[in-house]
Amino acid sequence: MSKTLFDKVWDSHVVRKIEDGPDVFFIDRHFIHEVTSPVAFLGLKARGVKVLYPERTFATADHNTPTINQHLPVEDALSANQLKALEDNAAEYGISHWGLGHKKNGIVHVVGPENGITLPGATIVCGDSHTSTHGAFGAIAFGIGTSEVEMVLSTQCIMQPKPKKMRINVNGELSKGVGPKDVALYIIAQLTTSGGTGYFVEYAGDVFENMTMEGRMTVCNLSIEMGARGGMIAPDQKTFDFLEGKLYAPKGETWDNAVAYWKTLKTDADAVFDAELNIKASDIEPMITYGTNPGMGIGISKHIPNANQVEGGEETYKKSLAYMGFQEDDVMIGKPIDYVFLGSCTNGRIEDFRAFAEIVKGRKKAENVTAWLVPGSHVVEAQIKEEGILDILTEAGFVLRQPGCSACLAMNDDKVPAGKYAVSTSNRNFEGRQGPGSRTLLASPIMAAAAAVTGKLTDPRELF
Repeated sequence: MSKTLFDKVWDSHVVRKIEDGPDVFFIDRHFIHEVTSPVAFLGLKARGVKVLYPERTFATADHNTPTINQHLPVEDALSANQLKALEDNAAEYGISHWGLGHKKNGIVHVVGPENGITLPGATIVCGDSHTSTHGAFGAIAFGIGTSEVEMVLSTQCIMQPKPKKMRINVNGELSKGVGPKDVALYIIAQLTTSGGTGYFVEYAGDVFENMTMEGRMTVCNLSIEMGARGGMIAPDQKTFDFLEGKLYAPKGETWDNAVAYWKTLKTDADAVFDAELNIKASDIEPMITYGTNPGMGIGISKHIPNANQVEGGEETYKKSLAYMGFQEDDVMIGKPIDYVFLGSCTNGRIEDFRAFAEIVKGRKKAENVTAWLVPGSHVVEAQIKEEGILDILTEAGFVLRQPGCSACLAMNDDKVPAGKYAVSTSNRNFEGRQGPGSRTLLASPIMAAAAAVTGKLTDPRELF
């Protein structure tokens, strides 16, 4: 029987099928952080249950961590308590912990791949929506809730109904200035934020085959924003080259055997999907969001659609535009902005900083712009310095901050003030996501760089 990539990985991890119910599903890797794990550990303690496989669980602090002065005590009491709870729980249960100040600390979905914890054919969960990032390696990865975190800690399994399967094919050549983030935002704009509900997505076609691993992670990261359970891309030589030699990757003969297996992880030629979408790469231009969900995105050269041109209720649509201070048929180019954020589990990797630096090199940060440039990990931070990118950024008037989730979400000190516009390389633009009353415009690192040096929304293709 022909199988998809998703079928092959899912079926090999089913411990037991429940008739007319979910599958009991084994989890290979479990990432935890300081926000969604404390209550799960309290549940274990209340029941007197141990962590079944502590060596399969990996803890890092990221959501609440400050991105300046990390050598000082964390000032926010709630954040400090959560960080301390993660440290204490990891120590009590024998779990690897990369806390604030650890050389391997960083955003969970950045440090996992860069240390080889993420592997093809694996099943990966975390109490975080954007766990789908790891699907870039041919893994099944998805976010779970706190009660499910407790379930995985205690049993290494989770109960899940098997999702339907969707394949999204993007073929052709991307235009200048169009990158992985634009591809993802374009797909979400086509499908809407609910178009992938009930599905697990496989991304296929020339465009994804030609992407770097960092680019693939960006695309898979955003799968959840169209309602999908997750997204994945078949592993190939780029995947193997990225992982070889990483800390937790197999070594020696074990590596050779692993690669031989990983090469079988691809969709059979005559496998059937429940839904399929075909997109021409040439139709995609640099994208920008204009509303309060990631599906409200358009090409930078386009006008904001009228209410009668979009799906959903007119009242909700107009409320979204009112929150953003925009009007139907507005042109996006030229709109003034106040903040720029480069970072997050979506775009906090070295490739993203290279792209940003390519635009700002030889230019200066606009005086009206506050810029937060936040690497996804200390490894990325070191690469930025080693490659001379920090020198370019400093010369242009930018300051590099320390690793963390930062302004992606208003859970730390990096908050965008009410009414201010932030061009952000993160993943969500909901009302108040980056701070109460903040207005978020999701974009690629290149688009963010163009806004940072001009002080307004600018077509980045004009700056090459």
